[in-house]
Amino acid sequence: MDIGIVGTGNVAQAVARGWVAAGHNVVLGSRVPEGRVGLPAPVVTVEEAVVHGRIVVNATPGTESVALLTGIGAEAFTGRTILDIAVGFTAEGLSHPRESLGEEIQRAFPGVPVVKTLATVTSSVMDDPGRLGEPGTLFVSGDDAAAKAEVTGLLVDLGWPRESVLDLGGIATARGQEHFALLFLGIAGALGTHEFNVKVVPPASAG
Repeated sequence: MDIGIVGTGNVAQAVARGWVAAGHNVVLGSRVPEGRVGLPAPVVTVEEAVVHGRIVVNATPGTESVALLTGIGAEAFTGRTILDIAVGFTAEGLSHPRESLGEEIQRAFPGVPVVKTLATVTSSVMDDPGRLGEPGTLFVSGDDAAAKAEVTGLLVDLGWPRESVLDLGGIATARGQEHFALLFLGIAGALGTHEFNVKVVPPASAG
């Protein structure tokens, strides 16, 4: 799979590392790609990363994501799926408290499937779920069933068991994921660590 990741931070590097290990063709997109060495995948411009990817991963700061992605132009995303990991935080909490960033991106690109996932775990376990010590749960949200199935396959390639991936439904359910991320930060602050797991057990009816 050709994967273009927009972003070069800890989240971008974690998923890039996992997908490269799984044999995918991955690039990282940066607004300033010159001189970026030692990363798990080649670094190109943001525009080149989008053109490269059959899957385009948004791993940018959530407060900047919509402006950055729309600045590239809608045509560049034709025939692609956007996998959105980002969450926007401000000093007051979420930068988009009444809807999710995933919904904002979907509205900006109405003809492009958007799938939200990985927003509820820290980057240190995204490509190494075994660090949790016991099975956890990842969520996917999106309006396109085929795109969610494709993204689920990529999560399996990161090491997550398929039975650990819970489909929440349409892209509007991404609100829950992003508020969970805010809760995650609150718990981390209370515990003084980012190394913990909130275990979610899917209902038996989820299969």
